[in-house]
Amino acid sequence: MPNPVITTRYGGEVANTLLVQAATGNELFEKGLVHIYVGVKDTFAIPRLQLGKLLQKRKANPTSANSKGTLNIDERVLATQDIMVYFEFNPARFEHFWRKYQPVGNMVFEELPAEVQTQILQAVLTQAGSEIGLEFINGVKGDEEGQYFDGILTRIKAAANTVKVDCAETSQIKRLRAVYKGTDPTIRDKAEFTFLMSKADADAYDDELADQVAKGKDPTEKNAERFKGHRVVGLTGWPEGLIVGTLCSLDENKTNLYAAVNLLNDYDCILVDKVSAASELLFVKMLMKADTQIAWDEAITIFDASGVIEG
Repeated sequence: MPNPVITTRYGGEVANTLLVQAATGNELFEKGLVHIYVGVKDTFAIPRLQLGKLLQKRKANPTSANSKGTLNIDERVLATQDIMVYFEFNPARFEHFWRKYQPVGNMVFEELPAEVQTQILQAVLTQAGSEIGLEFINGVKGDEEGQYFDGILTRIKAAANTVKVDCAETSQIKRLRAVYKGTDPTIRDKAEFTFLMSKADADAYDDELADQVAKGKDPTEKNAERFKGHRVVGLTGWPEGLIVGTLCSLDENKTNLYAAVNLLNDYDCILVDKVSAASELLFVKMLMKADTQIAWDEAITIFDASGVIEG
């Protein structure tokens, strides 16, 4: 998630504290795997340019008949989908925990000290960011509750030209090797080429390295999370048995994974107010949009023993 814009009746210290945070709970962003476009209200096009072979023999007087090469330009679209956060709570519940701040009369949000307001809103942003991060991986767009937008794995499953490899072994080293060898050298030789897998599989890979007699590290220490010089990243919410190799970076020109987010203004981005004039309950409301996309199918190599992609 991007830094929020807070323009509610409380301000100053609360707003300043919240505005310094970066993406909250979004593992793909925190680990430098995806480029996020911020402020996408509807759609955003990712342009794709591809050239055919150009070289030919020298000619003294080339004409149009000698033209060689094709230029293809198209786009992949990020179409952000609406999401909402809305929950109610009773601020009186905090009287017990922050006794020195107890006001006279009924406690309302404006009367809570800035540090208490910050903790409440920070918790909202962290939880929402964590949930969006999981949706970035596994999300599926639909009409039912819990179906918000298509995540990276849904995009990969729908892609027509990804590279798929087989490996009959359960060894993570051998599975990683199959993905590496199945990837076009022009892709795997780039510094941004990364192996994505579940945390459990990443731990199993670390155990395999530690158990090697000749090259194993001290079993009390963690091995480098790399294979053939490239990052191996274990992700929360990623299916066990699935390894994807592709280009991953925060740089929009060096990654194959993209996301778009936007915080929408109701009349402000994060709204905190009383449920009704007579109510002691408060509500927190936040309107957002999000989507994910991949740029090049051919730059994705998949080993799938999970059935998520191949099932």
